[in-house]
Amino acid sequence: MPKKEEKLDPETEALIQWCTEVEQFLVKGGATLDQAQEHIEEEVEWFTDMFYDGLTPEEAAKEALA
Repeated sequence: MPKKEEKLDPETEALIQWCTEVEQFLVKGGATLDQAQEHIEEEVEWFTDMFYDGLTPEEAAKEALA
């Protein structure tokens, strides 16, 4: 039986989109795509906090690169 695709709630979708944008800024800052993805995965709680604190993806990337 095929697995039914789960629908994400709008808040989760927004967080994923935000992290994707952070990832792009990390790459512009010198990280490889793999490094950016790994860092976000390892620090997911910290990035989630920054998302809910209202930081822009660019601001979050600057924090991560500092």
